[in-house]
Parts: sequence; C-alpha cells; structure tokens
Amino acid sequence: MALSVFEDRNHQPGSAEIKAALGKTAALWDDLISRIGVRHPPITEFWQFAGSKYGWSLRLKRRERIVLYLTPQRGHFLVGIALGEKAVQAARKQGLPAAVLALIDSAPRYAEGHGIRLTVTTRRDVQAAEELAVAKMAS
Repeated sequence: MALSVFEDRNHQPGSAEIKAALGKTAALWDDLISRIGVRHPPITEFWQFAGSKYGWSLRLKRRERIVLYLTPQRGHFLVGIALGEKAVQAARKQGLPAAVLALIDSAPRYAEGHGIRLTVTTRRDVQAAEELAVAKMAS
C-alpha cells in the first residue's frame, strides 16, 4: 500500500478524485495551495508518481525549489517539507504548536535537511504548514 491514496502509476489523479478522497479536508488542501501561491509566487503545481511505496503527490515549486509536497490520503493529507538548519531555527521562533516542534525534533535528517510529514486535518494544521514553508523559503 502506497503512502498516497492514489497508487496507480498510469493514472494521475484529477480534481474530482482528489476531492472525493480528501472529503472535508479538500477545502484545506485548496486553501493551503492558495496560501503558498500568495506568499511565495510564482508557484508551479505538478504531480509526480514517486514509486509504488509513495504513489502520487503534488509538488508546489517556486522556480527550481520545491516548497511543499502534498500527499492525499483518505480523509486528510500529508504535507512534506525538508528544512535545513537555518529553516529549523526560524521555525522554532515562529510559535508553532508543540506537536509540530516535536515533529521537527524527531525528523530524520537527509542531505536536504530535516524531513517532516505533517498530517493536515484542521485549519491550524494549514497555518503550521504555511509557517514551515515561510521558514524554509526565508533560509
């Protein structure tokens, strides 16, 4: 089973399928994409199939830099982000919820930085994801 609810390599998900899978959180998905577009223009959206383990996810990209990865799941979605050390320090100063700071502390470290996956089910989660993107893009 893939991380994404969409795991068929030969079928990129469409907007109706995304809304059906996300349910009530589809509005949060749209809101986050809009917020990132406003705060970090120009944003390009593109879908990528990352293999059978991960499935399809939406990348929000500013020029050559990926800002966020959005992975649809049933009833919610994940926001993936890699934060370098400067971005981690900036994120700590933003007053993020304790649960998000704990995610940062426990995140695996890759060449790109601390790899975080935030589960989004509420508006507060969208705000936290937006603040993480701000910290990343400021560094």
